[in-house]
Amino acid sequence: MDVLNALDSRFSCRAFLSRPVPEQVVRDILQAASRAPSGGNLQPWHVHALAGDPLQRLVGAVRERMSEMPRGEPGEYRVYPPDLKEPYASRRFRAGEDLYATIGVAREDKVARGRQFRRNFELFGAPVGLFVYLDRTMGPPQWADCGMFLQSVMLAARAHGLHSCAQEAWAQWHSLVADHLKPPAVHMLFCAVALGYADEAAPINGLRTERAAVEDFTRFSGFGETA
Repeated sequence: MDVLNALDSRFSCRAFLSRPVPEQVVRDILQAASRAPSGGNLQPWHVHALAGDPLQRLVGAVRERMSEMPRGEPGEYRVYPPDLKEPYASRRFRAGEDLYATIGVAREDKVARGRQFRRNFELFGAPVGLFVYLDRTMGPPQWADCGMFLQSVMLAARAHGLHSCAQEAWAQWHSLVADHLKPPAVHMLFCAVALGYADEAAPINGLRTERAAVEDFTRFSGFGETA
């Protein structure tokens, strides 16, 4: 699969098959993604790859804690600005509405919405979870570097016929995850990535969020000019 096809076919998968992913495939994906650029070649990402019993124990622990803490712990970073302005607020709202529409959940159906929200912490049934950490001493440029690494992971996954879903929501369980993974104290959980084979029959996987036109986010100058 070439990179343009990988970009076009990647989506945030929210229903996976239980089919296992071999460890060597995960290693190959991470090896390919390690070529992502980073300022000064710092390579600031740290990954814990879980499958099988270790992953199920973590998922089970979160499930138990959600009965007493349904929204999780206070996060160590803010995923969205507190007062999200336009056009970003409308994009976020539309993405949420479109997602719930695929599974027939009305806005006022809080129970069903809560049930779908909790699926985040089952990794949507994915057989592999990648838990991605950053060193706390790093700054915004290294967060951007980590984003390029994550995109590279997701594109490399497509080359192996896999799909993925990057989930910042997992950061709200950072202490519980740390109890299981034992990362160094200087590492901060940024996100998890669900990885596996997509359930192509699941309606929720039919969602394709809208993208702004190139003209909406780009100003072109100097093209077509003659010397």
